[in-house]
Amino acid sequence: MHLCTYELDGQTQVGLVHGSGIVNLSEALGDALSAHQPMIDLITRWPELRGRVADLIDAPAQAQIEHVHLLAPVPRPGKTLAIGLNYLDHVQENIMGERRAVPEHQVWFTKLANAINGPFDEIVLPRISSMTDYEAEMVAIIGQRCRHVPRDKAREVVFGYCVGNDVSVRDIQKRTSQWTLGKSFDTHAPFGPWITTADELDDPHALDVRCWVNGELRQSSNTRLMIHNIWDQIAQLSQVMTLEPGDVIFTGTCSGVGSAFDPPKFLKHGDTVRVEIEGLGAIVARCVDEDEGAALG
Repeated sequence: MHLCTYELDGQTQVGLVHGSGIVNLSEALGDALSAHQPMIDLITRWPELRGRVADLIDAPAQAQIEHVHLLAPVPRPGKTLAIGLNYLDHVQENIMGERRAVPEHQVWFTKLANAINGPFDEIVLPRISSMTDYEAEMVAIIGQRCRHVPRDKAREVVFGYCVGNDVSVRDIQKRTSQWTLGKSFDTHAPFGPWITTADELDDPHALDVRCWVNGELRQSSNTRLMIHNIWDQIAQLSQVMTLEPGDVIFTGTCSGVGSAFDPPKFLKHGDTVRVEIEGLGAIVARCVDEDEGAALG
């Protein structure tokens, strides 16, 4: 199933996507979902609500995708975690003159809540940098509260998958060994367009990943080329922290990022970035310069 969060007539709803139509689950499930975090409620209560949602697959649509504003499927996740240097071809890229080795351990950073962005919303290019880059990634959504998950049980705690773009401001990212600032600018964590539930995928580690900028294919790879697959990632993270329903994991990018070109191909005002993953759909964003008038308040 494909589950989305959308805005229509000023109201935020969760929906079941079927073709180009959306069944309003916030309405259909009534008090089962709160108005505050309906998607997290749906994920948390999925074992009891799944059957009711499945029964609605052929129900009449209340809205069409083209008539709503699709939001990030989890608009305010408790945690957004991202792994770096997780595809060998990306590790081996010459990034702005830097040659790298495969890390001995998984490399993790956070993308803060302000970075979360809708699948078709604009990416804002910050005025303090001209080095904003794209990173096509598969995103995993945690489905249940868990800690110390064995690798062979990790599949059981994944609710579903999305398409993501780990937008990165390279000069800020490279200033220190901690990447959070360079990865957490406003609008720099778009994902969606919906959550494809885990039961829809036979193997999440066998999906083609592609990214185009202005129609030029820049990234083309497959999720089987991850150095640390999703099960390894969950096993590692859950040793450190409790994972919660709705937590978001960006699972790494492949070669072809803008900073690896000579000269670099950083994003510019007016550029359009499309990220597509086999079986999960696509997200598209137009890049715009930050408003020079933006200030306090």
